[in-house]
Amino acid sequence: MSNYQLRDTVVNLLLRIEQDSGFSHLLIDHEIKSGKIAPKDEGLLTEIVYGTTQRKLTLDYYLKAFIDPKKKLDDWVVMLLRMSVYQMIFLDKIPDHAIIHEAVEIAKRRGHKGISSLVNGVLRSVQRKGIPDTSTIKDNIKQIAVETSHPEWLVKRWVSMYGEKITSEMCDANLERKTVSIRIQPLRVSRDEAMNVLDVQGIEARESAFSDQGIVVEKGNILKTDLFKNGFITIQDQSSMLVAEMLDVEAGMNVLDACSAPGGKATHIAEKMQNQGILHAYDLHAKKAKLVSKKALDLDLSIIVANQADARKLHNVHDEESFDRILIDAPCSGLGVIRGKPEIKYTKQESDIVNLANIQLDILQRVAPLLKKGGRLIYSTCTVDKEENEGVVKRFLEEHPDYSIDTTFFEELPINLNQSPGKTDYGLQLFPQTFQTDGFFLTRLIRKA
Repeated sequence: MSNYQLRDTVVNLLLRIEQDSGFSHLLIDHEIKSGKIAPKDEGLLTEIVYGTTQRKLTLDYYLKAFIDPKKKLDDWVVMLLRMSVYQMIFLDKIPDHAIIHEAVEIAKRRGHKGISSLVNGVLRSVQRKGIPDTSTIKDNIKQIAVETSHPEWLVKRWVSMYGEKITSEMCDANLERKTVSIRIQPLRVSRDEAMNVLDVQGIEARESAFSDQGIVVEKGNILKTDLFKNGFITIQDQSSMLVAEMLDVEAGMNVLDACSAPGGKATHIAEKMQNQGILHAYDLHAKKAKLVSKKALDLDLSIIVANQADARKLHNVHDEESFDRILIDAPCSGLGVIRGKPEIKYTKQESDIVNLANIQLDILQRVAPLLKKGGRLIYSTCTVDKEENEGVVKRFLEEHPDYSIDTTFFEELPINLNQSPGKTDYGLQLFPQTFQTDGFFLTRLIRKA
């Protein structure tokens, strides 16, 4: 694939993310698997698509200084300018003249002479004059928003919850690429054995402090290893591994995972149960429930029974006080996984968070009665919003005095997590910058005997 074709493909992917609300990671993965992208180009394609999406608002701020505001540009032209400026400012291996030349060629083939002249003029002006200085922005909220490409309403909301320092660090962290972490299937391989195999294959890795099954991959492509292909390991963020570690399951228990897909946490729980007992896993969508079954099959786990169901209606399927342990990994805004899905920060609205918090509370209220007295329930989300996290937990506890925070939860946390700035009386909020994980919240409730 030529440089022109590669960048033309990038424009198409950016358009699909912008116009069709496509997920960047899925679109990139699909494009790479199509076989049209040469292996040597996969990294550059990924970098430009992710980078341009991550820094969209910053790039638009830069471009605004060079484009007549009265000029209405087609979406593809905007994508072309964004990706070109991204490469000029944030990548250092490609010369500006090559970036500009390829952008003009794309503009000629997609548009007409006037468009190619505009693209050429804008990019040469950026090259000649440099980008606007964001330090002159006087409003602190706006400056953080522009420099880290987060909507102002979101920055303002986070500042009101956590203060300017944590918010600024979180927004900066959302622009970084996080390391991949994996979990061993302990019934098939030990962590030491897996790390030895990875070392032989040139994969640089270290042990995770979050789980004795966890490994953090520092360098190398884990997807191409036999360990991954044969179901001896699975990819899972370290923060998500905490769920099964803190659920405190034992072999032979009856466990419920109420919102299970794609099944990373369910399979981890099954492993902690030594693949003995029964784990009922549900998802609202039948297609996603099948993903859970497939993941269990890949990891050679037989105790997971996955089915489609609305978590709010599980009382029609199971009797009260049926389960020893329950996991509610609630549907959420996803504002903790912006690093991997940068488009999330542009598509969410404040009203979405309010609606989601109400759904989360409803799920918790409907599912909690299925827990046995003395049983434990983990409530978790992959967001950093207080309303969805400790706000939901507070509201639930106010209305249900027969449940309480299980204070031994905090004593059982890995020692370094006890110093987390997100630890409160209601649970543990992990920020992406603190331990280089997803933003994630979890707490453990106990039903009083």
